[in-house]
Amino acid sequence: MKPRNLKNNNKKKAKPSHDDFFESAAKRRRGAALDEAIDSSDSELTGEVRNGEESGEDAEGVEETADEKRVRVATEHLKRIRDIAKRFEEEDDEGDEEEREGKRDSLVAELLQKDQLEESGRARRSLAARVLAPEAEDGFRVLIKHRQPVTATALSEDDSRGFSASKDGSIVHFDIGTGRYEKYVWPSEETLISHFARAPENKSSKRSKSVLALAVSSDGRYLATGGLDRHVHLWDVRTRQHIQAFQGHRGAVSCLTFRHGTAQLFSGSFDRTVKLWNAEDRTHMDNLFGHQSEILTIDCLRKERLLTAARDRTMRLWKVPEESQLIFRAPGASLECCCLINDSEYMSGSDNGSIELWSMMRKKPSHVVKNAHAVSTSIDKENNGVVHDQAIMPKENGKGKSLNCTSLAHSWVSSVAVCRGSDMAASGAANGVIRLWSILPESRGINPLFHFPLEGFVNSLVFAKSGRFLLAGVGQEPRLGRWGRVPTARNGVAIHPIRLKEDLKTPF
Repeated sequence: MKPRNLKNNNKKKAKPSHDDFFESAAKRRRGAALDEAIDSSDSELTGEVRNGEESGEDAEGVEETADEKRVRVATEHLKRIRDIAKRFEEEDDEGDEEEREGKRDSLVAELLQKDQLEESGRARRSLAARVLAPEAEDGFRVLIKHRQPVTATALSEDDSRGFSASKDGSIVHFDIGTGRYEKYVWPSEETLISHFARAPENKSSKRSKSVLALAVSSDGRYLATGGLDRHVHLWDVRTRQHIQAFQGHRGAVSCLTFRHGTAQLFSGSFDRTVKLWNAEDRTHMDNLFGHQSEILTIDCLRKERLLTAARDRTMRLWKVPEESQLIFRAPGASLECCCLINDSEYMSGSDNGSIELWSMMRKKPSHVVKNAHAVSTSIDKENNGVVHDQAIMPKENGKGKSLNCTSLAHSWVSSVAVCRGSDMAASGAANGVIRLWSILPESRGINPLFHFPLEGFVNSLVFAKSGRFLLAGVGQEPRLGRWGRVPTARNGVAIHPIRLKEDLKTPF
């Protein structure tokens, strides 16, 4: 009997196999701290960048968990609101102490309610009126360099980290403040197949690693990429490891977006379909059909409403729960890009150089800005980036009139972006400038603000949530082709600061 009991006890003490990825955050943090303490005695780790990655672990052992980060952000936010209320209280000395405390509490409640409305998209921040003219030292600064044109950029929720991808297959995760970066390493073909990727049809050819789109989840856990291999690849941002490959598209994956605040991922493809995935459960959830040509751009906010633009000259608003869609047709042009301003207003850019403002109540644009990026635009760099547009005069020679296709490609509006929850927007092309716009309320129009000089095809634009800077992905060639080229441009990610007026009445 005793040997049998010992055998049973040994069975009870045996530890089950587990996956490190599913460990609790606190346990991973303690393990990383222990590993770092052991390894530090062998070699001194520095913060220098080596072979595209940081040499040290950048203090991964003391990285805060998601819950700790939420508590810290909420505490800092509440402290900032209280400081603002205290400043108002110091300016208003009338009344007794109880009355002042009542005014301060009501002001804090009002600011919190306003912030919640702006965060949910039900109220619009007035940022365009606060934008100051760029100064002489302001300009685009290259943060990250790529060997080939940058095709997509993204920002984390707190605007502290950026992500970029290019045609050469490189995926980079970088710090906005310091510029330090880390590369995502593609796993081997055997690992990709074990992660449910489909093997190439031609066994003699290699899998294409060219990336056309990327998106990062709101909680900063997942990074999704898509490209010419017809797969949606899911990465873990914390470890920079490949998690899973979603197969199902029959064409190149051209655009990706996460629904804000959730793990729902939408992908658009050249196969004219939109697919819905769940990054948390690693499952395919739904298909959306309707476009008659390649899908180019996709965008989504908090609601289950999706905006897409395709080469069939239509822009569609998908209401996913109702399984319905609204179709908006562009007037005489092909839409190249689009983005959501809020749940009922949208902005788009076309291949004829125009920018359109749309409303859910109308099937045609409510406002159109023609020749928003004229080819013959000349930049006065000495006058704070002021742009002078000249008339486009076709040249004539003895052989008759000819049309320069490259010049037309340079005027295509290749990207548009809106600062979330605000009235400030930006557009980019290959004519050498990025334009800042002010969106009037109730879709009444778009007014130009300022112009930032930047050479190359602007394939991606991202605003900081605070509106303090603009991130641009630039390349010598367009994102989806090679029909134009700017040889003097630099392939990389550039950042431009945006100066805002400080206003106590509009602190956010």
